[in-house]
Formats: sequence, C-alpha cells, structure tokens
Amino acid sequence: MADTVPLTNHDISEALCDQVRQADRDKTPLRIVGGNTKAFYGRAVDGSELATREHRGISHYDPVELIVSVRAGTPLADLEAALDAEGQRLPCEPPHFGASATVGGMIACGLSGPRRPWAGSVRDLVLGTRVITHEGKQLRFGGEVMKNVAGYDLSRLMVGAQGTLGLLTEVSLKVLPKPATSHSLRLELPLDAALTKLAEWGRQPMPLSAASYHDGALYLRLEGGQSSVAATRERLGGDSLDAGYWEELREQRLAFFCADQRPLWRLSLPNKVPPLSLDGEVLYDWAGAQRWLKSDADAGTIREACARAGGHATCYTPGIAEPFTPLAPVVAKYHRQLKAELDPNGIFNPGRLYAEV
Repeated sequence: MADTVPLTNHDISEALCDQVRQADRDKTPLRIVGGNTKAFYGRAVDGSELATREHRGISHYDPVELIVSVRAGTPLADLEAALDAEGQRLPCEPPHFGASATVGGMIACGLSGPRRPWAGSVRDLVLGTRVITHEGKQLRFGGEVMKNVAGYDLSRLMVGAQGTLGLLTEVSLKVLPKPATSHSLRLELPLDAALTKLAEWGRQPMPLSAASYHDGALYLRLEGGQSSVAATRERLGGDSLDAGYWEELREQRLAFFCADQRPLWRLSLPNKVPPLSLDGEVLYDWAGAQRWLKSDADAGTIREACARAGGHATCYTPGIAEPFTPLAPVVAKYHRQLKAELDPNGIFNPGRLYAEV
C-alpha cells in the first residue's frame, strides 16, 4: 500500500501562508485550531481563529521503510486506520480526547498513552516537519532536509509547543509494526507490593508495554512474540483483562476520571517515588512515573510536593490553576528568547503555555 492517500486529501498551505502573513503584518494574534479536542490543555488564547482541519491527507506512506508523512489537519483516526491496514501503528499510543482529534494536535500537545515508557514519546517519532513561519513562508525541517535554521531542531521543538513557535502543516513520523501477540492481566496487590514488583520487572527482559495501578489492583499489558507473552502470562498469573481497558485509560473514560468534579492533576515523577502525602485519589500509570490525582488541594501544595520528589504537576481542569508548573527564571528567559526569535510579533497562540510566551 505504498504511497496510499486517503479519500479526503486537501492541501491549503498557500491559504494558510496568506493568513499568517497578513496576521504578522497587522500584528494580529492567531488562535490555531485543529480538532479542538485538547482545548482544555493549556491557557486560553485570545485571537483570530486559524483553522487547520481542511489541510489534511497522507502525502506519503512507505510501510517498508516505516515512514509516513501526513498533513496537520488529518484526523488522527484516519492516520491510525491507514497504519492498521498495514499492520502498523504509532507506538506512543497518543490520546484523542474526541473523534475530531488531528495529527497537528497530537504534535502540538505532545501527549502519549500507556505505552510511552516502553515505546517512546511523540517527540521520539518525529523525523521532520513543514512549518509556516511568522513571515508566511513554509519551510521544511528535520531528517529529510539540509539543516535547521539558527541551530534549532525545530521539528522536535514543535512537539509540546502548543503552536506557539509556528504553524505546523505537515509532519513525517516513524511508525512500527504491531506486535504478534497482546494480552492484558489484572493482579490484586497492595500498592507497595505492586510498585516493588514493577521496579523488579523493569530490570528484566519482560514483554511489558503498559502498567497501571488503582483501587487495589495492578493492570498489565504484555506484547511481543507469542511464546514470550504466553510464558510471562503463566509466570505472573492473575486474571485476564479486557484489552479495551487501555483505551479507556488513555482517553480518560475510566470511572476514576468521571466519578467526581474534583480537579484533575497529572503528576510526572520518577517511577520509584513512593506515594506522595497529598489529599485525594490517585491512579498510577507508566509503572508509577505518571500519576493522575483527583484532589481539592491547592496548586502550590501539589506542585511543592512534586518538586520535592523531583517531578512536576500539570492541571488538566481549566480555570482551576495555571496549567503548567512555572518555569525557573533561567529557563523562562530562554523560552522568551526563542519565542521572540521565531515569532517576534507574538502572533502564534500567544500565552498558550505561559502568560509571557
């Protein structure tokens, strides 16, 4: 199926360049919108809407070389369906948070699913990009071109930048084959025993591709060769688990996320850190490195506890707190300098990450 292009294939890059060029001349802020499923993630942007949804389609796909190039407005579900038809996938298992999620939104937010510690992040998949600069010029960056401008690896800088550095129009990604076998397990264990087991298994060649803990049970996913998965399954025991659990976790549809209205926090921590002394309910993901906290505790208390443990906290509930942990002064300085160099008139999603960026 080399070079397969979906039925909906539309290139509006020239129109997007014109809109960006006009905004830069007028110094008019732009609010970049794809599928809008992750609008909750980050600070609200006040600006004229720049929609990327019509800039869509797979421009190149080589299943043999495990490379796909896709326009930013392409529905993420369309890309995943095309890969699935060839027995391949995006290894980072990105969340959608809605049927209209786009590839551009996946890159802009940089969020990964349960497989991330074992298969890598969104950033690890990016080979190259096409980006419209503040001048309205579409440039190519990454592995398929000569070099990056000003020494920046702009392709990877775009991941997680929330559209604040330029307008992403196309991305080239590394993809991987789907595993031969997958099986999920549920083991009833106390939390301390589960964390100890996960640390032990992390030092062994086990076909583990997801691990979460909540409400007295450890949930595991095994993926790989049939014999390896079968042997590990027999060794660990436990009960078989519906594989749909991992999608429910990835898309935050489990009862944990929906049970009450307390603010939701994502705690990013070293996976060996013991439970933090914070009020609320916790779901452990990524073998303990990512922890979801439902809590009424104030932002300062949560962030201070994470900082002491060597991590940071992000608020997923809009309007409750500043979503991202404030930057250290030196880091904030470099953020401002980068923004000023790539977007001197501040037109791309101003304030999306931080008030000054």
